[in-house]
This record gives sequence, structure tokens and C-alpha cells, in this order.
Amino acid sequence: MSWFESLILGLVQGLTEFLPVSSSAHLRLTAAFSGWEDPGAAFTAITQIGTEAAVLIYFRKDIGRIISAWTRSLTDKTLRGDPDARMGWLVIVGSIPIGVLGVTLKDQIEGPFRDLRITATMLIGMGIVLGVADRLAARDENGGKHRAPKQRKALEDLGVRDGLIYGVCQAMALVPGVSRSGATISGGLFMGYKREAAARYSFLLAIPAVLASGMFELKDATAGGHVSWGPTIFATVIAFGVGYAVIAWFMKFISTRSFMPFVYYRIVLGIVIIVLVSMGALSPHAAESAG
Repeated sequence: MSWFESLILGLVQGLTEFLPVSSSAHLRLTAAFSGWEDPGAAFTAITQIGTEAAVLIYFRKDIGRIISAWTRSLTDKTLRGDPDARMGWLVIVGSIPIGVLGVTLKDQIEGPFRDLRITATMLIGMGIVLGVADRLAARDENGGKHRAPKQRKALEDLGVRDGLIYGVCQAMALVPGVSRSGATISGGLFMGYKREAAARYSFLLAIPAVLASGMFELKDATAGGHVSWGPTIFATVIAFGVGYAVIAWFMKFISTRSFMPFVYYRIVLGIVIIVLVSMGALSPHAAESAG
């Protein structure tokens, strides 16, 4: 991998990780459209450590409170009803599905799931799901001619059942094209949560999953020696800086705006990929980078 490729891929990772458009799909597509080798699942997982570092800094106050309350609740029973302590447990519970499936489906994630036809299908399918969820949320928020606005749930209303459902939605993002934020935010909207609440829990829930995945791939890459370390670290740093700016923008955006622009983008991109693959202009498969 060249330094120029790592620069572009780092920018793409930072720009798309937190938007409901699938960062893994865009890394795969950027390489395919540019005629580069597929950066691979290991590169994706390692650069995601950079974007997750941006989450840690942006939500540092929330994370600090959660960790403090959760840790103290282990020995102090009176704190177990504290919202921050509960959130700590809910993040753990919600991380179980992706942890189990990530290990179970590792070979599929690094191989068959990276087929561009699957990516295109997921872009379109999850785009439609996100669109429906967005419309339901807008209907509740705005009401109608014969219907008063409906109060949606906040993070304080989150329980174990909903936490697990969020976790299952997050696990779907193991397939490129689904989008971690797109799947979890859609799940939250369908369960009746406010847009900002759904996005905030989505970001918090991603922290242990992404960091664990990145460290796992880091261990394998170190042992196997199949990663271009200089360009990969460079891409990770770029992804961190861009990712932080995107989080700040996205959290403001969703408080007043619809997700429909992302829905249209996903569907159009998915259709373009299917057309190009069908015409033979784009190969659905790509070889993993050798380093």
C-alpha cells in the first residue's frame, strides 16, 4: 500500500465511519474504483481504532461518568440503579452479539462478505430500512392532521431487552454495506428512541466492539507480518482527525435533520455498483493486499 492510498483510505474511513453509509463498504469501493488492491478486513479494523479514539475523546465526559459509576456499583449496591452504572452494563450486554458473531464468522467477514454484489445489496436494503425508520420517527415528532406528536424514548428508558436488540443490529454491520451506525440507529428509531438518543448509544456501543476487533486484528497482523505498518498507522491518524470533526457535525445534524439524504445516497450507490458489476466494468472480487 502506498502513502497516497493510505491518505485517501484514511480520509474515507474518517468521513464514513459515523455516517449511516458503511465505512467498510466505502473502503472496499474506493480501492475497487481506483484499481487498488482491497485493503482488507485487517486494515479496516485497525484504522477503526483511530475513529474510535475520536469517540473516546468526544464523549469523554459521558464515558468517564459511566466507567466511574459502573466500577463503584460493583461494590456499592446502592449505585446499581444509577443511570450511568446501568449504561455500563447495557453497553456490555449490547456488545455480546457482535462479539460472538465476529469470532464465529471471521472467515466469512474476511472473504465472501466482501463481494461487491453483497455490499450493493446491503447498501440498498439497509437504506430502505433506514428510510422507513426515519419516516416513523418524523411521524412521531411532527404528529399529523388528526394525530398529536408522540414523545419518543430517551436513553434513560433503555433496558436489557432493547440493549440486546441494539447489539443484534450492530452485529449486522459485520457485512460491508450495512453500516454500524445505520443499523443501530435504525433499530433505535424502530424501538421508539429519539434520534440523538439512538445515535449516542450507537456510538457508545461501538467502543468495546471496535477496539476489541482492532486489537484482535493488530495481534494477528503483528504475528503474520502482512500489514504495511507505516501507511496503516498514517491512515489511522488521518481517520482519527477527520472522524472527530464528523462526529461533532453529525450530532448537530441529527437533532434537526432527516436521514433521508443518506437513504437516497445508499440506494443510488448500490444501484451504480450493481450496474457496473453486471456490465463487467467492476469485478465483484478483489485480492487482499499482500502488504
